[in-house]
Amino acid sequence: MQVSGFSVVRNAVRYDYPFLESLRSLLPLVDELVLAVGDCDDGTIEALATLNSPKLKVLHTVWDPAIRSGGLIISQQTNLALDACQGDWCFYLQADEILHENDLDRIDSAMRKYVDRPQIDGLTFRYHHFRADYFYRDPLPYRRQTRIVRRTCGARSYGDGCGFRIADHKLRTASTGAWVYHYGHVKPPRNMSAKMDYFCSLYDGRQVQPGSEASGDTFGWDVRSCEPFRGTHPQVMAARVAAQDWSAPPCKLTPRWRNQHYYAGLAYKNSRALRRWAGKLNSLLGRKAG
Repeated sequence: MQVSGFSVVRNAVRYDYPFLESLRSLLPLVDELVLAVGDCDDGTIEALATLNSPKLKVLHTVWDPAIRSGGLIISQQTNLALDACQGDWCFYLQADEILHENDLDRIDSAMRKYVDRPQIDGLTFRYHHFRADYFYRDPLPYRRQTRIVRRTCGARSYGDGCGFRIADHKLRTASTGAWVYHYGHVKPPRNMSAKMDYFCSLYDGRQVQPGSEASGDTFGWDVRSCEPFRGTHPQVMAARVAAQDWSAPPCKLTPRWRNQHYYAGLAYKNSRALRRWAGKLNSLLGRKAG
């Protein structure tokens, strides 16, 4: 069994992504690690040299400034990295996603179990999403995602690069039983503000130059739906967790089962999903009627 890791980065130092920690958490499981590195101006490329791994294969890319809608540039770059992979399995982590060392054996076992079962296109992970603080866990975002895909199944990254699909059918997946630790919303306030300003510009079409910083030292995290995280963080994140020098918004975190803000958010999330499915159904019925 051969495993390729792959990921995408651009100006990850400027926006304080834990990209080195992400890559280090993935390296023990892969035979090669393909990294699509966009045009950077912040030392990201130089920082990669500290990994000192012969598995790392850097693919230098350019982000097309014309692709500024729905985060599509991220899936476009992700597919460039995927296309360069050579393994039986292709293992994707975004630059703010980390694996826990306690899950490595479980993940390896799942890949070996399903590698000779071509009916399985990919393997899924559960998620810990952190917000504002390393011990504030947000249960509202997506609960699981496919992060390992069979190279020969035709899977493609789509939308803003969060998931994969196949042109003629959905991915047929199995669960690894492992977790991905997602730290995209845990940064010093200034970094968080700058990151979100640029990140949102990849969806709404604004021309925000990479590396520019949003003003102000505060960021408006909403942590009312969060719950306490009482587990352990991956060892590669130990230094970052210990170095936290900002305070999260004061909030009395309550268990999910009695958190009214969680249920309000869940209702809103489900209503959005229903509206999307209704729109797709109406569109399909309209085409058939025509």
